Amino acid sequence: MEFLSRRGIAYEGRDISEKQEFIAELVGMGYMGTPVTLIGDEAVVGYSPDKLNKVLRAQGFAGG
Repeated sequence: MEFLSRRGIAYEGRDISEKQEFIAELVGMGYMGTPVTLIGDEAVVGYSPDKLNKVLRAQGFAGG
């Protein structure tokens, strides 16, 4: 995800079109759409730079 890369934050990307298990994992967590960004114990559903920055700051990531 370019948003995290630009901030130098390492992440694991999971493309639901590549593996059925990724879809099952999201559904198991209660999500029906993408993107879902998990940061620590927080989830940001959809692409919202403001929400992502807020959660990154709360989780202690510099530049968030």
